[in-house]
Amino acid sequence: MTLSDHILLWNHASIQVMDVRHTIMEQGEVLRSYRLPASAFLYTVRGSARVWLDRNAHMAKRFHVLHGGKGLCLDIAAEESFEYYMILYKAIVPLPCRQEILELMKKNNPFQYQYVFAPCYPLSLFDKIDQMNNEWQRSNGLEKLHVKSLFYQFVYELMRQLHVQGIEPFKPDLATQVIRYIRERYSEPITLESLANDLECSAGYLSKLFKGKMNTSPIHYLGEVRVNNAIKLLLQTDATLQEIAESVGYPDGHSLSRSFKRYKGVSPARFKTEWKYGEQGEDLPLFRQRFAILPNKVKRYSDNDIENHYHYKGEVDISMYRSVKLTAMTVFLCLSLLLGACSNAPNTNGGSQAPAKNAEVQANSGNSNGGQEAASQAKTRIVSTLKGDVEIPAEPQRVASDQYMGQLLKLGIIPVGVREDMLKEAWIEKAGISKDILSKIEDLGGFPMNAEKLAYLEPDLIIGSIEDNIEQYKKIGTTVFLPYWESYSTAGPIEKFKRISEIFGKQEVVEQWIAEYEQKVDKARKQIEGIIKPGETISVVQIGSKALYVLAAKGGNYGSATIYQMLKLPPTEKALNMTEGFENVSLEVLPEYLGDHVFVYVNSKEDADQILNSAIWKGAPAVKKGQVYMYGEFGDEFVMEDPYSLELQLETIVNILLKNRQ
Repeated sequence: MTLSDHILLWNHASIQVMDVRHTIMEQGEVLRSYRLPASAFLYTVRGSARVWLDRNAHMAKRFHVLHGGKGLCLDIAAEESFEYYMILYKAIVPLPCRQEILELMKKNNPFQYQYVFAPCYPLSLFDKIDQMNNEWQRSNGLEKLHVKSLFYQFVYELMRQLHVQGIEPFKPDLATQVIRYIRERYSEPITLESLANDLECSAGYLSKLFKGKMNTSPIHYLGEVRVNNAIKLLLQTDATLQEIAESVGYPDGHSLSRSFKRYKGVSPARFKTEWKYGEQGEDLPLFRQRFAILPNKVKRYSDNDIENHYHYKGEVDISMYRSVKLTAMTVFLCLSLLLGACSNAPNTNGGSQAPAKNAEVQANSGNSNGGQEAASQAKTRIVSTLKGDVEIPAEPQRVASDQYMGQLLKLGIIPVGVREDMLKEAWIEKAGISKDILSKIEDLGGFPMNAEKLAYLEPDLIIGSIEDNIEQYKKIGTTVFLPYWESYSTAGPIEKFKRISEIFGKQEVVEQWIAEYEQKVDKARKQIEGIIKPGETISVVQIGSKALYVLAAKGGNYGSATIYQMLKLPPTEKALNMTEGFENVSLEVLPEYLGDHVFVYVNSKEDADQILNSAIWKGAPAVKKGQVYMYGEFGDEFVMEDPYSLELQLETIVNILLKNRQ
């Protein structure tokens, strides 16, 4: 990021000063692993100390300025009496704002950047920061306002001197920060959202960047760290499974055991037993010997290690040994058949029948004694996809998918593995999906699904929804490409369900569900009849964490299909004419898109407050008339479009409209 972009975002930011601190450290005193709760400036006054910003070492003497973002790990070792000020602040770019500003902030958040420099004119900065500290000690609101104005003056002077000295702030390596954060705090409750919040970025951006560098998701990496630390405790102590679970971040021994098996292929108890056998010598089956290659301690990562992460996998896939065993059995069978063929009369039925396309294929033996072989005949089917025709098993038994878990379960198919977020969807509990069913489904990480775990499950069919991942999946097994999004639009949920059913030849199951669902829809329309009066229109708005969207009459998501296509509520002209499934709009033009009735879906209440409390929003006719319906918040049944979610969405929308009429 250039300094000019840095200054541009400071110009558009809304600032809140969180705290002003004045600290004096004695010689030899150490501050260890203090994780910044907000973005911060450090201004040194006297003395010297070694300072580490996320383990980037600096020698700080008097009149140095240091800056770091929220979540940064700060270490200080005072070499002599060391005095400094710390200003903790929070900065956001409020809506409405130009799209290019939002994009710049998304890609390069300057409030997370690191820099250390000695200003040319330190006393002008000292004057501002000393006044801030004095005013902050008072509780009067007027003094707090003065602190804010002084902070802007401090930042102005700082930017001016950065410009004069030609210093460019640099962006910290987010993947490195995630690794350090997880390795230091793996025993604490950590979610993708809490991790992103502590590192001051969006969950989607953090996940995408981390996967790009590490080829795995942050949460999957967290599981690896927890299980590796559990192994150390398991082998080096007599702690119970419950005690180990609590010390590495799991609520109970059952959760640890399930995760352990997912990552290592065996239970903790069996792992410990096999380890003990492994100490007796090398006359062991290969799958036992693999535990002997585990390192004594978890390897720490440097910046270079991140680029070469694959060097430290350290574990040979058990499927390799399984394939060795299968190969030996295959050779034995082939020799047996060959010897048997030599002892029989020659086969007069030479040649084999080629598979017939678009039909069930049977691999029949030409041997006159083929009755027994017919019992094990292989069957396949041909399905058409956007990537061409694909030959798949007629009745797949081990299906893995990065989407569509709800559709599969509704068809009576329990997948062996799915993308991790599928197992956290809100509809699962509301639809009454049993824990017994969920226990049979493995967590395969994010996009793309984890290749090692996927290969270990040995799926006979993989369903991928993102084109970029299909070639990787094909290396593991038979793969069908079924896109969830097509450009910026999504196929209707009923159409999605039909496409899934065609892969498995279960169209009749879908048709029966559609007939039952349409009966529920007809009943729902009658219930809400008259709430939307003739000539009135409705619009659907989604308030995201960084942007504002209006959903189209066709091709949108977040329940817009239920509202527009199922309940047939009349869209605005704008919604009808959208070429994609949604439009990203600014707050200023939002009233042009609003109908007489407005459905609002929010990413979170905090994201929505600023817009819903704005004068522009409150001045909209639908808002004044009380014809606004808050129908969901991110993470609920409106996120997905499977049959279970559609049933729940219909019920929710109808109840909201009926409640409003009362």
